[in-house]
Amino acid sequence: MKKILNNPADYVDEMLDGLVAAHPESYRRLGEGGRVIARAGGPVQGKVGIVSGGGSGHLPTFTGYVGPGLLDACSIGNVFAGPSVGDCVDAMRAADGGSGVLRLYGNYGGDRMNFDMAGEMLEMEGMETTSVLVADDVASAGPEERAKRRGVAGLVYAYKIAGAMADRPGATLGEVTAAARRAVSATASIGVALTPCIVPESGKPTFSIADDEMEMGMGIHGEPGIWRGPLRRADEIAGEMLDRLLADTGIGRGERVSVLVNSLGATPHEELYILYRHVARRLADAGVTISVPLVGRYATSMEMAGASLTLLRLDEELEALLRAPASCPFWSV
Repeated sequence: MKKILNNPADYVDEMLDGLVAAHPESYRRLGEGGRVIARAGGPVQGKVGIVSGGGSGHLPTFTGYVGPGLLDACSIGNVFAGPSVGDCVDAMRAADGGSGVLRLYGNYGGDRMNFDMAGEMLEMEGMETTSVLVADDVASAGPEERAKRRGVAGLVYAYKIAGAMADRPGATLGEVTAAARRAVSATASIGVALTPCIVPESGKPTFSIADDEMEMGMGIHGEPGIWRGPLRRADEIAGEMLDRLLADTGIGRGERVSVLVNSLGATPHEELYILYRHVARRLADAGVTISVPLVGRYATSMEMAGASLTLLRLDEELEALLRAPASCPFWSV
């Protein structure tokens, strides 16, 4: 294992120390175990709070998206391990401005269980809460089983849409929750992996793959994909990912979409733009207009080489929310 670290057991906590030290104007670290990142200025009174959480190893997801127009607080677990119930409770309290709290997170068993338990505990204390699961990975389940899909880079769009709605004066918890659900239902993603990553605590690759192979549809933790085979040309990779998303969503001529081409960690921007080039040409030929394209590292998987493609089908309101101001150290609109 070649990583820049001290003790593997301290990896997440030392990362959080550095994150807050580098961005004190944006973040503060809370919770009994220090595993909650919240807005530096505290909750915004009268505004619906939005919390998320999950395992470390995916920066900027999850903790990086705390900020105006995005999340109010986030709980974080060890690498690829969900946050504890107590950290979920602390994050919700840190986000509570008196108008309720939305729990917005990926569709993973441990995260669901702990956030649901945290919500039940705080509802008994009088806090109003709702929950929205992001389930956008088309490779993990078919359209008839959308509720079983994993949450991947589509989280970024859900954060942005919900955060913008929460910033509208007088927005209610119900309205923010509805906006998040609309964003999730309009989002679809698929990824391709070229190499594994190494979780510091284990010191071993998350999976094995030959130097000349790729796997279409692999999950961000190394979950099995759709097929594995020889590495293909960039245009073939982008074309298959786009074909699968268009077939799943039915997006067609005359529609508007936002496109996210995301690095899973090691893949450089140059290669992402090669992928985006093909996607943009294909969509233009199909009569689909791209608005607010995003290319970069938005939801990673440690040092995994690979990329994901996400489409967000836009209507007038979703596009306005996507374009609304937002700010965090990793993304500003």
